[in-house]
Amino acid sequence: MVVDDSERIRQGMSIRREVLGDEHVDRAVAGTTAFTEPFQDFITRYAWGEIWSRPGLSRAERSIVTLAVLTALRHEGELAMHVKAALRNGLTPEQIQEVLLQVAVYAGVPAGNRAFAVAQRALAEAARDAGESAPG
Repeated sequence: MVVDDSERIRQGMSIRREVLGDEHVDRAVAGTTAFTEPFQDFITRYAWGEIWSRPGLSRAERSIVTLAVLTALRHEGELAMHVKAALRNGLTPEQIQEVLLQVAVYAGVPAGNRAFAVAQRALAEAARDAGESAPG
C-alpha cells in the first residue's frame, strides 16, 4: 500500500499522540525551530507514520522492543518517555520489569541498573499523574 506524505504525516502525528500523549507531543511541537523542524518532520513521518503504523507488531510488542533497545543503548531520556508510552500501550509495570531484567542479562548489569532507576521514576510519575500509588 502506497501512502502519500500528507497521509503519513497525519497518521504519524495521530499515533505519536496516542503513544506518547498529547502533553509530550505538544511540548515537542511548541519547541520546534527552523533548525529542528526537519527532524520533527522525520520522526513524525517515518518513525510514527511509517514504522509504528505497520501491522506486523502490536503497539505493546513495539514498546517491548523499544524499551529493550533504549536500555541496551543507555538512552535514558528516551527510556523514561517510552516507559510511560509502554503503559499507554498496555504493558504492566511487571512486564516492563521483565523486559529490563531480560536486557540486563544480554546488555549488562550496569545498563539494567540505570534502566531500573529511570523506569522506577517514570512509573512513579505516571502513577502520580494518574492519581495512583506507585509500584514499589
